[in-house]
Amino acid sequence: MNKKLFVTGIGTGIGKTIVSAILTEALQADYWKPVQSGDLDRSDSELVKSLTSGNIIIHQERYQLELAASPHQSAKKENIEIKLTDFSLPVTSNHLIVEGAGGLFVPLNEKDFMLDVIQHLNLHAVVVSTNYLGCINHTLLTIEALKNRGILIDLFVFNGEFDEDTHQIILKHLPEDIEKIYLPKIHLLTKENLQKIAVTIRKKYI
Repeated sequence: MNKKLFVTGIGTGIGKTIVSAILTEALQADYWKPVQSGDLDRSDSELVKSLTSGNIIIHQERYQLELAASPHQSAKKENIEIKLTDFSLPVTSNHLIVEGAGGLFVPLNEKDFMLDVIQHLNLHAVVVSTNYLGCINHTLLTIEALKNRGILIDLFVFNGEFDEDTHQIILKHLPEDIEKIYLPKIHLLTKENLQKIAVTIRKKYI
């Protein structure tokens, strides 16, 4: 059965796109970023395309917004109304990796959040966490929010190095049946290095 996974994170700039690229390569999946807000000339879709195999299918974003800001703010500036009902999964017979914008409570409009997109599309989640002051709080809030919506977490990604105390407290509060993935810090981000990690992930976890 094909996997359709939504990659979210505990905040912005914590490695969702790189994790999405690794999972896309490991699964030989399609990739879709529903909302790109800012950086249209060097989008997340373009980055994933540059780091993965040539046969990977990258689906068009539903919304491409020019301002590098929260989607609701970017859309408002362009007189665009983002509607939850506008989001539907791309038609594919492959695995599919869907990447969110920012964290779960990034607003799309005055009432809907990125969290609502996951629920609307009926997807399981991949949660990406990285180590910084406050990451425990942000991680546990993310897990609790998904749990409260009845959204299942398929994978939890420890992205980079964690001190042992932080690692253990997060582990203690993760459901035991969630698969955990440990990704090393990528010092030189190249296609070759990412694909080596993807091979390891494929062998160990998939």
